[in-house]
Amino acid sequence: MDSQTIDVLVIGAGQSGLAVGYYLRRAGYSFALLDDQPRPGGAWPNGWDALHLFSPAEANSLPGWPMPRPAPGGPEFPPRDAVVAYLTDYERRYALPVHRPVRVAAVARAGAGFVVATSQGPWQVRAVVAATGSWSQPFIPDYADRALFGGEQLHSAYYRQAAAFAGQRVLVVGGGNSGAQILADVSRVARTIWATERPPRLLPDDVDGRVLFAQATQRYQAGPAASPPPSLGDVVMVPEVQAARERGVLRSVRPPTHFTPTGVVWPDGRAEAFDAVIWCTGFRPALGFLGGLGLVGPDGRVATTGTRALALPGLWLVGYGSWTGFASATLIGVGRSARTTVEEIKDFLG
Repeated sequence: MDSQTIDVLVIGAGQSGLAVGYYLRRAGYSFALLDDQPRPGGAWPNGWDALHLFSPAEANSLPGWPMPRPAPGGPEFPPRDAVVAYLTDYERRYALPVHRPVRVAAVARAGAGFVVATSQGPWQVRAVVAATGSWSQPFIPDYADRALFGGEQLHSAYYRQAAAFAGQRVLVVGGGNSGAQILADVSRVARTIWATERPPRLLPDDVDGRVLFAQATQRYQAGPAASPPPSLGDVVMVPEVQAARERGVLRSVRPPTHFTPTGVVWPDGRAEAFDAVIWCTGFRPALGFLGGLGLVGPDGRVATTGTRALALPGLWLVGYGSWTGFASATLIGVGRSARTTVEEIKDFLG
């Protein structure tokens, strides 16, 4: 195939890629976004059926266009499908040049720019922005004897609905909002135990993600001398999680020491049987396409200053978490990283 030549290639067209595309459109460079998913919305269409944001629509907006508020009588916190609809409409509203589904195999240095090998042929570009997030790289800790367990194991990335676990004994491993929300969902139909490394921090009922983000931002901006900001992983008590608390299931225990063919062994030596384990243990950056550049460390990260790769001019990484910008993995937080990134690209390209 003939190669295509543009100024900037954005790899990924979820929330981070769209935010970068918004600012690139205003900057006037030729650019494209490549996405490996068959439909808009990034990772959001893959979320579980009962997934909700933990703050109102206005606190989850990308640059330029607020997320629409729900209709009167609708849920206060937008559900998964509302987020997908918003990202789909955002892409269309700003006529962002998204190509999908396109799989990126590798990024290689080529003179002063890059050649990007994809499933639809190569691209010759002057700058690359990685915005692939982490959904495709679920992480499960290396628990002793985990392979011995004969029941079902799945990561939160592949959890869809509670009905599949009706009447079963289910171990939910991992704290944070995903762990709490999935526990709340599956505990409606199954007997559950929640295992976390440390007691989860349950926020007051009147503190939603909007308040949490504002407090964290204020303390972050105060600099190193300030007390540590609240974690954006602290559990927000959305209605479903409050209901789980009322049912008495929102209690956690220390994780098991190892697995058996029928279940687990707890730190006190007691064995317990389970039918399934749901791992809510996070993700790693999806950066396999950068492997040939020798930049990805053992932790899956690339050394950056802000979003700019330290060791390779012309490469930026947006939306992977705090190491690429404060709150950059959130809908409302990624806009700041995207704006700064495009300003740096403008300086780089001249």
